[in-house]
Amino acid sequence: MDKIKVLLVEDEATLAMIIKDTLEVQNFEIVTAADGEDGLNKFFNVKPEVLVADVMMPKMDGFTMARHIRKIDKVTPILFLTARSEISDVVEGFELGANDYLKKPFGMQELIVRIRSLAKRASIYQPTSQYTSMEWMEIGQYRLNPTTQQLTFAGLTERLSHRESELLRLLAESKNDIVETKDILLKLWGDDSFFNSRSLQVFITKLRHKLSKDEKIKIINVRAIGYKLIY
Repeated sequence: MDKIKVLLVEDEATLAMIIKDTLEVQNFEIVTAADGEDGLNKFFNVKPEVLVADVMMPKMDGFTMARHIRKIDKVTPILFLTARSEISDVVEGFELGANDYLKKPFGMQELIVRIRSLAKRASIYQPTSQYTSMEWMEIGQYRLNPTTQQLTFAGLTERLSHRESELLRLLAESKNDIVETKDILLKLWGDDSFFNSRSLQVFITKLRHKLSKDEKIKIINVRAIGYKLIY
């Protein structure tokens, strides 16, 4: 079995060493970085299959590092390790394009399973949108470019986050039909945990606000089933 190349960005030297030693025994190739700046530089040199990063770090925090990475690379999975558990922090991470979140302290086996899952999904990744960078989706009076993540209305353009764009695309491709919550979570979050369903609710609220200029557009919550975009 080929080794999975992981970039581990963690400023706690002892924890980084424990993770590195444990994962290398499990057939992972681990490259480490001690802060966000070092992690950002190594990311583009190493080209890892999965990025595992702490959030609170010196020089550059994990969120800022991920924001820079996602401007260029929207595919490589990012897993955040953090002691921060507020839903707003989790949402911020997902808005930046994170794929998973693991709260400290965590079990090594859980970390291993999650990294392997992210690497597997990345290896079979197919762009979820059928649209090229020059093609747009008509959503009422709005237009969405799923590739560039641009949403336009009356000549004004707004840049959506990666997850906002993918969620809106998913709903728009099933216009007037229910998209089940479980399907959304599995496709965009990677698992359908209660914690992620809370995060989804926050993103739905954000999209409702961004689409509010067209009164005919509604995102309906079908209780205990999912969501439906109508216009």
